[in-house]
Amino acid sequence: MDISEKLLCLFSADVREESGEYVVDVPRREVERGALEPGETYRVALISRSADDEDDDTDGGTDVSASRADDGPQPPVEPGEMRYVEIEDLGKQGDGIARVERGYVIIVPDTEVGERVKIEVTEVKSNFAVGEVVEESR
Repeated sequence: MDISEKLLCLFSADVREESGEYVVDVPRREVERGALEPGETYRVALISRSADDEDDDTDGGTDVSASRADDGPQPPVEPGEMRYVEIEDLGKQGDGIARVERGYVIIVPDTEVGERVKIEVTEVKSNFAVGEVVEESR
C-alpha cells in the first residue's frame, strides 16, 4: 500500500452513527500535538480492519494505535542526519516548517517560506524534529 507524503497522523477509531450522520472521533492527542487544527477540513482514508487486527485489540477501545505505540511508524529522520529541505510554512513562533516522508514535520528556526536549505537534524520526537541550517541553497 502506498502512503501519501502528506499523511498528517494515523490512528484507529470506530465509525458510529449520530443523528443520521456517521462520525469518526479524532483522538485529542492529534490536536494537542499540532497534527490537526479544529475547524479545518481534512481528507480521511479508511482502511478495513482485518481479522488479525481485531484479535490484537484486547482492550476493546477505539484507539488501537495507543496500545501499539512501539509498533507504529518511526520518525523518518535521525539525530545528526543531514537533509535538504524546502520551508513550506511558518510555525506559531515564526520558525520554518518543512515536511518530509509521510508529512513528518521538521522545524527549522531562522528560515523563511520558500527557502531551500541543508539542515542537520538536532532533535527527534515521535511527531516532529528540529533541524539547524548548515547551508543555504536557494
